Amino acid sequence: MNASSAAALRYDIQDLAQAMRHCNALDAVPLNLNEGQWNSLANYLQPLSLFQGQVLIEQGVKDRTVYFVESGSLTVHYEDDRERIRIAMVGAGSLLGEGAFFSHLPRSASVHAGSDCRLWCMTPLRFRELSVRHADVALDVTMAMSTVLARRMYNKLKRVAVT
Repeated sequence: MNASSAAALRYDIQDLAQAMRHCNALDAVPLNLNEGQWNSLANYLQPLSLFQGQVLIEQGVKDRTVYFVESGSLTVHYEDDRERIRIAMVGAGSLLGEGAFFSHLPRSASVHAGSDCRLWCMTPLRFRELSVRHADVALDVTMAMSTVLARRMYNKLKRVAVT
């Protein structure tokens, strides 16, 4: 994406909040913040756009960024030692990257945009800053990400989505 198309995109944290509120998927992010808390969180997130087919995460890469999905869908591909591929879908109102975020291990799967997507990403450094300045919001974010991780681990079909 070039700079002019990136500048043309308008991101509003309330769109992410709405996506989470309306998501009924097993791995919906249960993050119930008030408007002021959402605005505080926005200062620690970076908006990101992907076009269909673009790679967001590569299996085996050591990176702990977590991604909150505002719109679009992403496919998660895991290739095991027998070269079998398993796939999961992740949509608006969910997240990706929570596995590596908490475990400090390399990415367990690759993620591609299944459609054009709007995401918000947070690095561990930005999360640390959030936890110092807005501990209540950081705790809520941590609990919400942990809930998604636990739900995915309990569901065999969604385990692939733990990245």
